[in-house]
Amino acid sequence: MLLAVDVGNSETKLGFFARTSNGVGGGTLTRTWRVTTARRRTADEFGVLFAALFRRAEIPLEAVRAIVVSSVVPQNDKALAEACRLYFNCEPHFFNVARQRLLVVRTERPKELGSDLAAAAIGAVALYGAPVIVIGFGTATTFGAVGRDGAYLGAALAPGIQISIDALVARTAKLPQVSLEAPSSPIGIDTVSALQSGIIYGYVGQTEGMVARMKAELGDDAGVVATGGLADIVARETRAIDHVEPHLVLLGLHRYVESEIGFSV
Repeated sequence: MLLAVDVGNSETKLGFFARTSNGVGGGTLTRTWRVTTARRRTADEFGVLFAALFRRAEIPLEAVRAIVVSSVVPQNDKALAEACRLYFNCEPHFFNVARQRLLVVRTERPKELGSDLAAAAIGAVALYGAPVIVIGFGTATTFGAVGRDGAYLGAALAPGIQISIDALVARTAKLPQVSLEAPSSPIGIDTVSALQSGIIYGYVGQTEGMVARMKAELGDDAGVVATGGLADIVARETRAIDHVEPHLVLLGLHRYVESEIGFSV
């Protein structure tokens, strides 16, 4: 069984892959968890967290036979690796863009590409083929472009939805925090609906504009897949997004392990 870990700037996502009940290989994502990323966790703190999550899910720690990690928070890597050894008795595989062979990266500095963006692209191509635009709604909003030959061509990065809200509220004394839902009209009739309109429809407009510009270069047949905790909110308000896959990075890591590490769940 495989544990995939996606360490992001704001949240850490974990996915447990197991065989289906009929024993068919390939592995299925049977359980996921989402926790806040803390930059000063010790190995034992990671271990306690893992133990609690697995106990509640009624999965023994011994069921994990391999671990793969995508991390954009290097301060955590040493403690996380030690926790994997101590609590799972597994040496983790850290997904490294420069060393992987599944995805050709044609950016000017391939080593600078985030492991989460690369893993998401691998997952998107495996699920939906190429060309494909991969949108990540996380701490940042990312638009990744994968060409017709399956190569990663580049990306566009923008502030994430929650960062934008936090910055606006922090710098504007009278504006309240609002729930992330689309109002009935783009013309807000009070402070709350005005904020919701600007935030939701503003990001919808950004998404539609970026998708149109990328399709102009990739081809109109390019698929569009969105991932991240806030993907559903935007996808409900636009036809520019073809698929929503909240666990795209975890699925990409699973694909990497099967193809390059040779581990089969």
